[in-house]
Amino acid sequence: MKIRTKYFATVALFNKVQWLPLLSLRLVLAYGFYGPAKMKLANIADIASWFEEIGIPLPHVNAYLATGTEVLGVVLLALGLGTRLIAIPLIVTMLVAIATVHWANGFEAGNNGFEIPLYYIAMLLVLLFFGAGKLSIDELLTRQYKQAK
Repeated sequence: MKIRTKYFATVALFNKVQWLPLLSLRLVLAYGFYGPAKMKLANIADIASWFEEIGIPLPHVNAYLATGTEVLGVVLLALGLGTRLIAIPLIVTMLVAIATVHWANGFEAGNNGFEIPLYYIAMLLVLLFFGAGKLSIDELLTRQYKQAK
């Protein structure tokens, strides 16, 4: 009986701080997308040329879409604003990256495989289904919405 009580007390504690791993995921992902977004912004014409080389249709349009998605993703994930919404295009971006660049290299990240984009997708799915957590603008807006009802 004592073990069960301690177990449920521990579960209750973890439930109270579940915002912490959600915040961690958001910040790790924002940081992870920052470098590629910055690189794309600095050389958008080169990115479009590269997209054309690897067979991505409408390479200029898709270069701007990928760049915009990543830049917006960095900002929104860091703030916890529209987290569930931005997760969807970021997942699509990672799926395209896997299909066009990483798949042929296998799984291993060290071989430029699909390991890291797959991890990003898993983290984004957590945010899509669980939201940004208590320490976010999403949570603040949700509270305000509920109070206004």
